[in-house]
Amino acid sequence: MINKQNLWFLTLFSLILVLSVYYITMPNDLLTSKTKTEIAEIEQKETKQQEDTEITIEESDNLTALRVSLEETRDEEKENLKKTMTSETASTEEKNNAYEQLKYLEAVEGEEEKLEKLILDNYKLNSFVQVDTNQIKVVAVSKKHDTALANNIMRTIQQEYKEKKNITVKFEK
Repeated sequence: MINKQNLWFLTLFSLILVLSVYYITMPNDLLTSKTKTEIAEIEQKETKQQEDTEITIEESDNLTALRVSLEETRDEEKENLKKTMTSETASTEEKNNAYEQLKYLEAVEGEEEKLEKLILDNYKLNSFVQVDTNQIKVVAVSKKHDTALANNIMRTIQQEYKEKKNITVKFEK
């Protein structure tokens, strides 16, 4: 005989299962339209906050352009991977590969943020970092283009990894 605890567990498990299936089979249009309205609300709140507070951080237009370009490329990749994951025609292996690639992209973005913060903390330089497998590209904003500073940045970044990385550092004014 089923006791109360098992009955509650089965009920909740069934509810979670039904909701999961509903979410997976839900059309993408519903998800994106809801997200767009939420984004619009967030943007309105942010503009109100920006009007209230003065922003003192300045960043090079080139760094911003690099970030936006990389973000657009990655967002497109993520969208394609998500489509593969929710596709009914994709095989299980394809879905698993898409999921692993999505996890990898998230990890790379985290690494890039960590390295940018490391450069900012150690050298007081705004920077843009792009990680591609064993390639790491750094663009730092500095008035002087110093090879010693570039070498120090490369050493600092390399210390974060066990395996050898190909690190390039460019300076811009």
